[in-house]
Amino acid sequence: MNKIKLNWKKITAVIVMVVIYIAVLIACNNIDKTEMVSTDGRTFEKAVVTEITKDNLLEDGSRAGEQEVILRINSGELKGQEVEATSPDGMLFGATCEVGMKVIAIVSISDGNNLVTVYSQDRSMAIYGFVAFFVLCVCLVGGWKGFKSILSLAFTGVTILFILFPLMYRGYSPILMSVIICTIATIFSMAMIGGLSTKTVAATIGTVIGVVASAVAAMVFGHFAGIGGYNVSDVENLIYVQQITSIKVGELLFAGIIISALGAVTDVGVSVASTVQEIHNTDPHLGKRKLFMSGIHVGRDMMGTMVDTLILAYVGTALSTLVTNYAYDLSYNQLINSNNIGIEIMQSLAGSLGIVLAVPITAFVAVELIYRKPKTEKAVADHSAQEEKGPEGIPVSEH
Repeated sequence: MNKIKLNWKKITAVIVMVVIYIAVLIACNNIDKTEMVSTDGRTFEKAVVTEITKDNLLEDGSRAGEQEVILRINSGELKGQEVEATSPDGMLFGATCEVGMKVIAIVSISDGNNLVTVYSQDRSMAIYGFVAFFVLCVCLVGGWKGFKSILSLAFTGVTILFILFPLMYRGYSPILMSVIICTIATIFSMAMIGGLSTKTVAATIGTVIGVVASAVAAMVFGHFAGIGGYNVSDVENLIYVQQITSIKVGELLFAGIIISALGAVTDVGVSVASTVQEIHNTDPHLGKRKLFMSGIHVGRDMMGTMVDTLILAYVGTALSTLVTNYAYDLSYNQLINSNNIGIEIMQSLAGSLGIVLAVPITAFVAVELIYRKPKTEKAVADHSAQEEKGPEGIPVSEH
């Protein structure tokens, strides 16, 4: 009966939290956005290429100019109609059309006249299929925990897209909101994967402090290096956005560091907290100092790989810029003092610093929480651990 009552309590608590979360989602997204680009009469529709009336293939095999094609529109106001369209030969827009290819078309309707242009190949099914394959692999390999990891990832994505972004749009501080959202996402992820326990609390505290430390370190570095949120490459777009919205674009760079460091810092926090808990369960009489140092030793082994992972991730995202700089053979003084290189260094080192600081913080909090348990609860845990061993400390299964 107690278990049944406890389960009902958990179910009720989950239902209440889900209702609150949905209410927050609705409230945050109940906003009227300022129109930045006029889209009257212009829509993006699904279409299929039925005929190529004029190709842009040259004798040497290259392409130049535009293709002229016939499209069958499969959505929107012109659904079911075949219309003439052009497909520009561009790197960012247009597509090399073939008969039967699915594309996205820009349909502009004005005074009864239709102007149709191929925007890109229709990548929707490829994206959906890749996501489904990823989810399937995680669930097959990870089992129930893999499924909970997917739920955690989905929760984080929805929270960022439909709570963090609307709050920033309303004018709230991106840095503060990122810290709050990352805290909520971390608590949910830890609770889903590890359940509610001391190690979950320790990992959450270590993770949050780690990502906050990353942001603080980045802001300090930015102050002394003269790098801020307006030194990014698309600063013109940001200034335009700031002029007509309430978004504090100057803080977006540092908020991004908090979000990007969250995953790696979470991994370290969970591993250190779990290790400390497992060592304590194995040897409940181990002293606080030795237990803390055990967590530090595990954290040290993880720091090297996780720091490499985070820095290489930043290098990967900036690879095009780095290769371009290498090809132009820029001088050292020009390169090291450029905004792009300074921002990449700030992001990678600040995030890595969050990983490093998360190790001792998580280990310390985990040890303190373990030894601050009520004596009765701790005695029961110690007794249970001891029962699993024989009189000589050998596991019962080995006798």
